[in-house]
Amino acid sequence: MSATSDKFTTITNVSRRGFFKAAAGVGAGLALGFTLPESNQLDAQFNRIPEVRPEAYIRIGADDTINFLCPKAEMGQGPLTALSQLLADELDCDWSKIRTEIAPVNPQLYGAVQSVVGSFSIRSYYDPMRHTGATARAMLIEAAAQKWGVDRKQCRTENGFVIGPANQRVSYGSVADAASKLAVPMNVPLKDPKDYRFIGKPVKRLDSKIKSMGQAGFGMDTRLPGMLYAVLERCPVFGGKVMSFDASKAKAVPGVKDVIQTPSGVAVLAENTWAAMQGRKVLTVQWDENGSGAVDTAGITKMFIEKTQQPGQTARKEGQGAAALSQVAKKVDAVYEAPFLSHAPMEPMNCTAVVRGDSCEVWAPTQAQTFSRDSAARGSGIDKEKIKINSTFMGGGFGRRGSTDYAQEAAEIAKAVPGTPVKLVWSREDDMQHDLYRPASYVKFEGGLDANGNPVVMTAKVASPAFGRVENGIASTAVEGIHDMHYAIPNVQVDYHRADTHVPVTYWRSVGYSQNVFFMESYVDELAAAAGKDPVEFRRKLLANNPRMLGVLNLAAEKAGWGKPLPKGRYRGVSVVNNIGSFTAQVAEVSIDKGKLKIHRVVIATDCGLNVNPAISRQQAESGMIYGLSAALKGAITLDKGRVQQANFNNYDVVRIDEMPVIETYLVPSKEPSGGMGEASTPGIAPAVGNAIFAATGKRLRRLPMRNADLA
Repeated sequence: MSATSDKFTTITNVSRRGFFKAAAGVGAGLALGFTLPESNQLDAQFNRIPEVRPEAYIRIGADDTINFLCPKAEMGQGPLTALSQLLADELDCDWSKIRTEIAPVNPQLYGAVQSVVGSFSIRSYYDPMRHTGATARAMLIEAAAQKWGVDRKQCRTENGFVIGPANQRVSYGSVADAASKLAVPMNVPLKDPKDYRFIGKPVKRLDSKIKSMGQAGFGMDTRLPGMLYAVLERCPVFGGKVMSFDASKAKAVPGVKDVIQTPSGVAVLAENTWAAMQGRKVLTVQWDENGSGAVDTAGITKMFIEKTQQPGQTARKEGQGAAALSQVAKKVDAVYEAPFLSHAPMEPMNCTAVVRGDSCEVWAPTQAQTFSRDSAARGSGIDKEKIKINSTFMGGGFGRRGSTDYAQEAAEIAKAVPGTPVKLVWSREDDMQHDLYRPASYVKFEGGLDANGNPVVMTAKVASPAFGRVENGIASTAVEGIHDMHYAIPNVQVDYHRADTHVPVTYWRSVGYSQNVFFMESYVDELAAAAGKDPVEFRRKLLANNPRMLGVLNLAAEKAGWGKPLPKGRYRGVSVVNNIGSFTAQVAEVSIDKGKLKIHRVVIATDCGLNVNPAISRQQAESGMIYGLSAALKGAITLDKGRVQQANFNNYDVVRIDEMPVIETYLVPSKEPSGGMGEASTPGIAPAVGNAIFAATGKRLRRLPMRNADLA
């Protein structure tokens, strides 16, 4: 149901402080929302939002339906369900009446930036959803009490009904219109957690059925009358431009309607995707490679090494920092490397756009509705206030769909054929070779132990491309997971050495933690080995003042049977991490037979604070681990002559079903503020596996991915 349905009436905000809001409309029903400041700390470009003002989240229809306009997009992580649980519990409604849709872009209602990044959905909307539900419930009670001529304190609610003192019953829909005319109450009390019906319960996902039945609308499913299909030929070297092209053969392909040059390359438009792709195959394009046609992976690594030999910017310094290296009884040095990575979602990038006069409408599977609107405005040349974004389901995002280059490309092409809808489709090869990648990184550790085997100093020199927030020459994404490590080491120094390349980079699931936790947790294991101490006991001592991290470490170790005998030939490795507000420990159990690695079991323990839906949290813990495992064992984007060498899953492989370990996930009951779950487990699996490999072989693998060939 659209946000402008005439089945609903709205209320006028009468709050002096402007906390509770309503949208203007006509018809029977109640619309309500709540305004609350949001304090996200992921990155400046996403989070310099002074106040999030989500308004009209909820629309109660005369037919008793509860329509929830979700401010967050759905890419499989579950906000449509989890945020609905928060709303429904305080509203005390019938769960079967919940209907959801993704809210349109509206800065006045939903804040300056609408996006789903950094696993912030629950963290940023936990309170607004509860307050909205509680306030709507209070207004429905008041409307029913006035109808019956009784004191509202004599009334209660139950599963979508208001019940009066004489056991009168009236459904929410029956009094929604009357409720919409009431003043919005302030400071409505929230439920006692012991009375929760939905929060903290493994409620079935609202989107499961439509997805399993093929009824969910993903970007690739968009179909509009008269639509053309487009593919885009891009320069194989990042940053390159079209010098000239010959489209004569392409235009001769049956079904091809036109070939046009755009700022991003050369687009082929056709009656269907197949025809467009066949037309692209016979295009002749001359490229200006912008001086990057000789870049290769070896050269980038060499540049990283050289950067760490030059002065950097200090991201963290405690105690004496690097000066304490002269005092160690035993020195421990190591160098770690990680490659560029593709996001590789199952649904490649795509976007549909139509330009009509001075307006543009877009259908996009996007993590960032606001940025998609802005990108479509740039591509079409139309004011962003006249861009309409329709958010579809996403077949995976992992950070890639937080960037919106594909929306700009679609708008650029649609601008050339005004009035005609155009669906731009990326092939798997397009998606792999023109991604915005997880940055490659190189870290040089130096540190050491005292005479008793206690770590006294750790230094790290990090060389990696910069993106996101860069302050005082330091890219926070490049050093997170190292500079914010929680171990009680008295002397610490972390330096950042900016090392940009021509390869475009962006957020990748768990961002800098994805490589830096592998580096950090592997290095801590090296310190433990040098001290001759058990890896878990070594960490316990260093985490004595961090109870939540220590708690998940102890839980994972207990459930994995750490210290107990394993079947012959099996070994364990451990890791811990605190990212996105959640503390996670993992234990991997592996064996190596004839040089082939087998991962038998992974135990995950997570403290994510208040848990809205344990089933979804487990799903995300397992999903994140698997995603990280693929990167740990197989993922690498390499370059030759400026070009990405990988093109599809034949040479950018992922973990297959027969390679999957048994997964056990344990969630720590907690009353702490909610953390995120979509990325919590991704970074910890690589070091857990690497540390288990060391336990099995005595060989330390310091470069990702860890392949069987490295075990020899």
